[in-house]
Amino acid sequence: MPRAVAAPKPAARSGKRSPTDTAEPLVPQKKSLPTLREAASRCLACPAGELGTQTVFGEGPAHAKLFLVGEQPGNEEDLQGHPFVGPAGKMLDKALAQAGVPRDEVYLTNAVKHFSFIWRGKRRLHSKPSVRVVRACRPWLEAELAAVEPTIVTCLGATAAQSLMGSKFGVLQNRGRAFEAEWGTLTVTYHPSALLRMEDKPRAEAMAQLVSDLKFAYDLATGRKHA
Repeated sequence: MPRAVAAPKPAARSGKRSPTDTAEPLVPQKKSLPTLREAASRCLACPAGELGTQTVFGEGPAHAKLFLVGEQPGNEEDLQGHPFVGPAGKMLDKALAQAGVPRDEVYLTNAVKHFSFIWRGKRRLHSKPSVRVVRACRPWLEAELAAVEPTIVTCLGATAAQSLMGSKFGVLQNRGRAFEAEWGTLTVTYHPSALLRMEDKPRAEAMAQLVSDLKFAYDLATGRKHA
C-alpha cells in the first residue's frame, strides 16, 4: 500500500463571518446525518440557496469507508433531490462498476449543496460555483465528514479538491497519490462530468484513469489488495 504523504495546507478559514456568507451558524451540534440533512434543507447561506430548487445533501452508509465528494448538484440532481443521478452520475456508476466498487458502500456528496446555473433559453446550464459559494457551503461538508468518519475521502474534480486542500491544489499532478489531511486520507481524480465533454479517444483514456483512481481509493479504504 502506498504511503500517504502530507497534504498541502488546507483551505484557510477566514475570521468570524455573518450568517449571510457561511452556513456555519446553521450546522447543528449533533452531527448525525439525518439531523444535518434536515438542517441543510433550510440553508440560504449563499446565493445558490435561493437559486436552486432544493438542497441536495449527501447520501450513503452512515459510516462508509469511502467518501466521494464532487462539485455541486446538476440539473437532474436539483430536480430529484439526490446526488449523482444525472449524466455525470451515470458515468460515475459505470466507472465504479469497472473498478469493482459497490455504489451502495460509498457515501456520495458535493462540496456545494445547491445547483448553480444560468438560463439558456428554457434550459438551465451548469455554472461553476463561486469561491464565495464553496466557502459558504464548506461547513456542511465538514459536518458530513465528521459524521461519517470515512477511511478515505476522494475528491472528484478541482472544486472538491480545492475546497478541502487549498486553492493551488491540482488534480492532474496529484492523481494516484494519498494525502494525510485534517479529515483523514484523501485522494483525487477527475469529476465524471469532465469526461462527458471529451472526444472519444481522450474520454476512453480519462475513463481508464478514473477507474484506476477509484479502485486505488477503494483498495486503500477497505484493505483490498491493489493490483
